[in-house]
Amino acid sequence: MASLVTYAAHEGIATITMDDGKVNALSLPMQAQLNSALDRAIEDKAAIVLTGREGKFSAGFDLVTLAARGDDAVSMLDGGFELALRLLTIPTPVLVACTGHTMAMGLFLAMSADYVIGTSGAYKFTANEVAIGMTMPRSALAISRNRMNPAAFLRAMMSAQIFSPQQATEFGLLDAHSPAENLAAQAQAEARRRLALDAPAYAGTKALLREPLLNTLRETMKEDHLIFQKLCGVA
Repeated sequence: MASLVTYAAHEGIATITMDDGKVNALSLPMQAQLNSALDRAIEDKAAIVLTGREGKFSAGFDLVTLAARGDDAVSMLDGGFELALRLLTIPTPVLVACTGHTMAMGLFLAMSADYVIGTSGAYKFTANEVAIGMTMPRSALAISRNRMNPAAFLRAMMSAQIFSPQQATEFGLLDAHSPAENLAAQAQAEARRRLALDAPAYAGTKALLREPLLNTLRETMKEDHLIFQKLCGVA
């Protein structure tokens, strides 16, 4: 299998980088390698910085697999939200550094981190499901509602609005944005700041804050799975 994900650990911070040479589609191979990298970070008890290739964080699910339908498509759709759930439950700090365009499941994955920083410039942050003829999954709604301000949430979910990095920061999709040349350093600095906090208190507070969302997600993912099966012709 081609290497789609790299892992680098330094001083308690694991940097996990997606790079498929294209748009960092969250294909089944990409998901498998991301999960392996997360396994390693958890074993290392490291803070995590998840990032992408220059100009692209992730455009979401692999459209070729979706178009083919069948069991692989269902597994890919389920797996994207399982990854998001996993990020939400890791006790150490989890940060995402969006290196460029961040769309659909790529956006939902980013919004599952503790802290999200984007790259300044002509980059798109959008949930484009409605624009491409897909009803928004319940789990995507839950993740997005937890982070966006109410007005932005409605525009993002119902009309597939495209947000600039500045708008994404203003409306809660991002915590901050930075020029590309400073992005990695700022993400690392924030990771170090969080590592300096009391680890049990951080993990305990994170668990309490996330409990309502996690309870919702565990139910919506079951409902979404049944819808994905019908969508992909396996029900």
